[in-house]
Amino acid sequence: MTTNAPRPEVLRYTAFSARAEGGNPAGVVLDARGLDDDAMLAIAADLGYSESAFLTRSDEERSYAVRYFSPKAEVPFCGHATIATAIALAERIGPGELVFATRAGTVPVTVAERDGTVTATLTSVEPHVEEIAGDDLAEALAALGWPAADLDPAFPPRIAFAGARHLVLAAATRSRLADLAYDFARLEALMHRLDLTTVQLVWRESATVFHVRDPFPVGGVVEDPATGAAAAAFGAYARELGLVPEDAVLTLHQGEDLGRPGELTVTLRAGEPRVRVSGTGTRIG
Repeated sequence: MTTNAPRPEVLRYTAFSARAEGGNPAGVVLDARGLDDDAMLAIAADLGYSESAFLTRSDEERSYAVRYFSPKAEVPFCGHATIATAIALAERIGPGELVFATRAGTVPVTVAERDGTVTATLTSVEPHVEEIAGDDLAEALAALGWPAADLDPAFPPRIAFAGARHLVLAAATRSRLADLAYDFARLEALMHRLDLTTVQLVWRESATVFHVRDPFPVGGVVEDPATGAAAAAFGAYARELGLVPEDAVLTLHQGEDLGRPGELTVTLRAGEPRVRVSGTGTRIG
């Protein structure tokens, strides 16, 4: 961005909560024309949120190119910033269908309003799930300070992708999930080596209800309060391993341990590999 160019308007929205004090806050720049990589990174770092979204309108109606930056680096896709951005757009151009061209692929988003509540639903890129090497798993557990015995044996550790890569680890108890104090530098180094965006820590409350947490040291953030990309990856993981039906609606509670409670809805459809993630949102300030 040139020195005499006006600073773009930077909006602040939270995603996966209808309350400004809940969910995951994101920066949203609806017109990022003229911003170079350094300028976008500087805005994201100044905000200090886990991610911020930067839009450039395309020639097609209601279609945008979107880039996402954490305070430390660009990420290929961010679910909560996508939800926040879709709600910000809907407030200006109305609910309906949107198309976001991201570095991970094309992400359709639907925004609907019902009884005064606006909800956005993203459809992920096609996901995949892969195994993690034993040595890498041992290093992840060591960085977290989790004994292997604290894992839920019904949920095998895997790396799942639905726009970004996440290591899925399941805690055997809610208290294990609540007790999160990890070695930031050690986990960050492993995540860089494995090209991970977050570690998706989960605990199963019931057949379709889960509590989740997402350490995010590679983004310069200790923990992400609500993580849409990881929710999509987890949905793909749970379906592929037969832990939930092919047709299922999952509820993920996140942010409670940070004092920013949020709720993510993950929808799986038989015969459709892509995963849908829905949530509300609101402007901050």
